[in-house]
Amino acid sequence: MRRLLHLSGQHRTLSLDRMFGLLLAFNAGAVNAGGLLVVHMYTSHMSGFASQVADGLVLGHLPLLLGAVGALLAFTVGAATSAMIVHWGRQHHLRSAYAMPLLLEAALLLVFGLLGALTLSWHTPFAVPLTVLLLSFIMGLQNGLSSIMSHGKMRTTHMTGHVTDLGIELGRLFYRNQRHTPEHVRVRASRPAIAQHGGLIGMFIVGGLVGAAGFKYVGFVWVVPLAALLLALSLPPFRRDLRRSAFLRARLHGLVARLKPARRRSTPATASPPPPETTTARPGPTHDANRTRS
Repeated sequence: MRRLLHLSGQHRTLSLDRMFGLLLAFNAGAVNAGGLLVVHMYTSHMSGFASQVADGLVLGHLPLLLGAVGALLAFTVGAATSAMIVHWGRQHHLRSAYAMPLLLEAALLLVFGLLGALTLSWHTPFAVPLTVLLLSFIMGLQNGLSSIMSHGKMRTTHMTGHVTDLGIELGRLFYRNQRHTPEHVRVRASRPAIAQHGGLIGMFIVGGLVGAAGFKYVGFVWVVPLAALLLALSLPPFRRDLRRSAFLRARLHGLVARLKPARRRSTPATASPPPPETTTARPGPTHDANRTRS
């Protein structure tokens, strides 16, 4: 538990970043592979969606264009949301600045796992079901977090950059330096970088295998263990901030108060009943009729 407390905490080390990145890559691989079985597209593949925008414009295929634009917007909004949460936590000196985006991601994965079948039938203005936009937002949220945490060196929802960097390091590893080459110009590979990029790619593939098998044989509920993994990573530092930060407790109490439905105001039980009406004698109709005749 103490390891989990620091894994998504504010104070970072190189080993913590690597372990954290491996777990996030596993989660992203599972969600991405499962998304293909559900909506028949990879919801973290923004390069493909960007190309799809061009294809939709050239072919005049409006649904194709709208679907790609919706996925790109959802991914972008997810990354922006992660950045705003992290910077808000930093400005208020919270140790769970990196954990709060994971809490949001876990909550959204729980919604997807429990109501995923319903989101497939919810239509959107982007000609794709709500499931596509939700998964793209989740992927953007996680990728923004991993990029901020590693200062742009590590992204966990797509492997294009890591495969490229791994290829570069392998090229340096197998490059044969001349015997009389000076030491300061020799080409050398970074073995820690090879281990990092190879580990992220491997964990992404393993997560894809687990996610694809889970979605195939279990269904949407298979996302619940993935949400539990993110909760295990994010809850320890968040609970620690709840105990130490009066500001965070006040903000949460205010949020809960806003979400509660307004209670109807009822009249107090001690209110005295209204006084009975008094009847007064009125002249009969015959008397009024005689007056009008005269």
